[in-house]
Amino acid sequence: MNIVRRIVKEEFPLFLASPTIVWQFLFLYLPLLVMIFFSFLSATEEGFRFSITLQHYFRILKPVYLQIIINSFLLALSTSVLCLFIGFPIAYFISLKGGIWKMILLILIILPSWSNLIVQIYAWFFLLDPNGLLSPLLRYIGVISKPLHILNTIYAILIGMVYVFLPFMILPIYAVLSKMDKKLLEASADLGANRFNTLRRIVFPLSLPGIYTGFLLVFIPAFGEYAIPSLLGGSKYVFWGNVIVDKFLVVRDWSSGFALAWSGIVFVILALLMLNVFSFLYKKLFSTFKD
Repeated sequence: MNIVRRIVKEEFPLFLASPTIVWQFLFLYLPLLVMIFFSFLSATEEGFRFSITLQHYFRILKPVYLQIIINSFLLALSTSVLCLFIGFPIAYFISLKGGIWKMILLILIILPSWSNLIVQIYAWFFLLDPNGLLSPLLRYIGVISKPLHILNTIYAILIGMVYVFLPFMILPIYAVLSKMDKKLLEASADLGANRFNTLRRIVFPLSLPGIYTGFLLVFIPAFGEYAIPSLLGGSKYVFWGNVIVDKFLVVRDWSSGFALAWSGIVFVILALLMLNVFSFLYKKLFSTFKD
């Protein structure tokens, strides 16, 4: 009886986690396996032809695709960095200075996400239009003298990307800073450190787990984003998400689309691994100089 009780006690967490494991396998890992399988098949007008080929992956090595990958990487990296610079002060203020207004401020941050993404993008579409709200307002207060042409530029894309993905950076950092022991700040002040040194040597290192999480939550979807560059950037800029959508919906070349999608996933994983390696080497080098 004790043996059965011990087995049930040890295996009970696995039993509780089994629905999540089954869900992940059916709706995450199984589609990835299907995507990999069809990416090696040759497609014809009648459908897929079951012959293994690597031609879809060889096409990705062309300079035009490599340039699109680089553009998408730079867009995702720029979006992540801008979200970090904007989101960290907001998360810091809400977690340490928000007081009784914390929940209200968090709701205001999350509130735009309750509406459809297309609605949010079209709101910025009309704001950034030369005849929209922003340009006449800036001309009225004397900031600019000519209509502001931001729409269909990379700046419009960055504005839309940062606006959409900013909550994904703020919330993880807030979650980490809200659990920080406030006595550390008092001890830092008692030892004579100013606010900048306290921020640099205590708050920022303790918030690194939230920064890493927020960076991943922003960088990964931003790399394959399709709607924002298409609507705010027009047809002037082509990114990885646009190419994949065109392969599936316009060209109807599903094998190439699967290969492009899987290659994008692999590229993001490799890029994140490289960033982790650089971060590890930087910490090692910094600790060596410090010693």
